[in-house]
Amino acid sequence: MSKFGDCCLCFCGVIFFLGLIALFIWLPLGVSKPSCSLHQFYLPALNRYSNTPMNATIFLDVKLSNGNEDRGFHYDPVNLTVRYYSDTNQTKWNKTIPGFYQGYEKKAMKNASVDTFGVNWTDVVAKHESLVFRVDLATAVRFKIGVWKTKRYKFKVGANVTLNDEGAKNTKKDIKLKSGVCRNLGSCCFWQVGISVVALALILLD
Repeated sequence: MSKFGDCCLCFCGVIFFLGLIALFIWLPLGVSKPSCSLHQFYLPALNRYSNTPMNATIFLDVKLSNGNEDRGFHYDPVNLTVRYYSDTNQTKWNKTIPGFYQGYEKKAMKNASVDTFGVNWTDVVAKHESLVFRVDLATAVRFKIGVWKTKRYKFKVGANVTLNDEGAKNTKKDIKLKSGVCRNLGSCCFWQVGISVVALALILLD
């Protein structure tokens, strides 16, 4: 091969290598974790104005948002845990929402119904006890950037929910589910991809 051809090949290799390095630097920047909130919480059995004491099903609407402009989310099954704070037996109820993919800057509203047991809601209504519940959401997410997917990162959020006399959350606004235990979803989550990219570039330049 001529010297000119060698120079062109070397130049193209350097450009390609720098492009991969730039991509490696860009990947971790601006990554934001999912935003989760509780849009609806309603337990008919606690509605003091409705004769539905036997309807002990909690109806939940959970909103999950992806604020990233160029990164999708792959959710594992989303596990919901609901607890009633005044219950001395520490009863809790679970519900699982199937996993799904969420595209760039997309929002998803997931409906769930949780059948409660172990608490006499008729007695609760009669005693005018404080109606405070705890909702926890736990899942794992993988980022999708182009054709790449990261490994799974655990994600856990939750919030307290106070109900009004109608058995619904006492605010019209969505209740933000805040972080409990969450791995860093930023710069650390792409280092494996970066090492592979750099190694490939070095092989191509050899």
